[in-house]
Amino acid sequence: MGLRDILTGRHAVAGPAPDRLFAISTAYVALQSEHSIDPSGAAAIVFQALATSEFETTLREMEEVVTATGGDSGTTVSTQDDSFGYRWMVLHNPASAPSVEDLAVGINAVSGSIETAGYGDRLLCAVFAFVDAQKRPLYFIYNYKRGFWYPFVPEGPVSANQRSTERELQLKAQMGSELPIEPELERWFPLWGIPL
Repeated sequence: MGLRDILTGRHAVAGPAPDRLFAISTAYVALQSEHSIDPSGAAAIVFQALATSEFETTLREMEEVVTATGGDSGTTVSTQDDSFGYRWMVLHNPASAPSVEDLAVGINAVSGSIETAGYGDRLLCAVFAFVDAQKRPLYFIYNYKRGFWYPFVPEGPVSANQRSTERELQLKAQMGSELPIEPELERWFPLWGIPL
């Protein structure tokens, strides 16, 4: 932080850290082998869309690239907007062959293109879906602005908007050596209505 930042009350926001995003592609091995948590074969990148033709063209091109590169593995891509004004670009592997590595590569390709086009500040997060031994959903969320992961475990009916903070803290303890986990718990923002 420089003198100008102190005087103006502003500070630079760290950009996305792709190497930290790719930590999930090795961490899932520990999730499976040590904790009976399996990948569901779905991930998404969430960003604030702009209603400009340039931004929409960038997204269309990225969707085509991810679809083309995912053709060998059977990965499909879809997009949808949520009620908060964010766009979700969702990647799905075939149910028979979930691949966290393919999903991480696809998500990184999208975020890299958005950044290269000058819209890196529009990136919110990446979400990777998993299921535990009882087939309950849980998610690992990568915050682009912070460069950290955190677990999110919804609990009960979808409409209840409840989470299991106890399970989330347990996952933090279990995965702290595998993933760069967000140290400030108040930044573990819940994402309700995840379309994965």
